[in-house]
Amino acid sequence: MRLPTAAITAGSLIGGWQLARRTGIRPLGGAVLAAGGVLAGREWARRTNPVVTGALVATYVGAFGLSHPLAKRIGSWPSVLAVSALTAAASYAAADRRPRR
Repeated sequence: MRLPTAAITAGSLIGGWQLARRTGIRPLGGAVLAAGGVLAGREWARRTNPVVTGALVATYVGAFGLSHPLAKRIGSWPSVLAVSALTAAASYAAADRRPRR
């Protein structure tokens, strides 16, 4: 059984942010984010079609980008949790709940 992409995306967004925050090494957090994107992207490509995969990749990358300005408005934790939840929901709806093709 494979790990759901919803868990991969949410975990890598939250984990990457926490790792960067606690160590002070932002590229380390970026490495976690990139690894999560690669793992999830591979699964999306297996489970869906190229259009859905592209949309999910854009959602994942967009969530990372959105978290920064959102954090200035609502705070870091709420921002990261919000974009992680949205990305996980999109991953679940578009890829995880569907049977493998």
